Amino acid sequence: MFEKNEIEEGGCDLPELDEGWWNSVLSDENAISSEPKQINCKPCQQANTTGVDWNCIQDLFEKDEIVLLQVQGFNRGGLLVQGEGIQGFVPISHIVDAPTNLAEEERYRFLEHYVNKSIYLKVIECEPSSERVVLSERAAQAGKGKRKELFDSLKPGVIACGIITNVTDFGAFVDLGGVEGLIHVSEMSWGRVGKPTEILTIGQSVKVIILQVQEENSRIALSIKRLTPNPWEEIQKNYKPGDIVPAEVTSIMKFGVFARLNEGIEGLIHVSSMPEEMDVSNLAEHFEPGQAIDVKILHIDSERRRLGLGLVIPE
Repeated sequence: MFEKNEIEEGGCDLPELDEGWWNSVLSDENAISSEPKQINCKPCQQANTTGVDWNCIQDLFEKDEIVLLQVQGFNRGGLLVQGEGIQGFVPISHIVDAPTNLAEEERYRFLEHYVNKSIYLKVIECEPSSERVVLSERAAQAGKGKRKELFDSLKPGVIACGIITNVTDFGAFVDLGGVEGLIHVSEMSWGRVGKPTEILTIGQSVKVIILQVQEENSRIALSIKRLTPNPWEEIQKNYKPGDIVPAEVTSIMKFGVFARLNEGIEGLIHVSSMPEEMDVSNLAEHFEPGQAIDVKILHIDSERRRLGLGLVIPE
């Protein structure tokens, strides 16, 4: 499933991602209540019956065990599950049979039918300090002990294939065969990404490169864009101010028009660089997404990833 990345030394600069980065991109996940309830389902044989047995949960997580838990309720994000000494949250993206792109009412109906049923799960996150336990039915299907095997293979620089399980405003989650990684929106493309849903969909197969692995909390940072050379470096080499090149209009704003070059990089045609004879009060009258145009390179700032363009009017 995995193959070593054959990028030449120095050709792939893998960043150090600190805890603050992870906190910022995961900050909008649903919080769950830690109020304990006693039910007759016991993955933790020595759990106390008046609360959560964190030692047991940690043991389940470290040993990558599969447990059978009962669904006690749900919210729009997923299922609330419990057993003796354990309770947690199963995101809808980690439910095997969850359809994609459900409307709000359909989502609630789908989750509701799980209530009072028991499902096989794995603990994929265990954070006693924040009373957070996240479980996955999808990971349980990989089998006991699979996470350890995967983490032994998943190293920075390794290329892997996976399936998109969820797409959010800050990135996309990828099932790598029993563990899940995150492609942050900034790692999806060398160009500008408006919405991640415009380029990635749930259920899509993707090839990614591993940027960082934190086995202790099962966090894996992934990238799509680093599978290809940095086009900003190529543009700096191949183009100079004054060059005229073909481009495609991608979006229209009040202050100008974004256009994409063949290398996949977007530049801005600011209203101030439009021809004097053009009425710039309503740019949508002159441009539309997908329109082929010619542009003049005005300036290139690879370090800040800024490309200034001018519109070339056909003679």
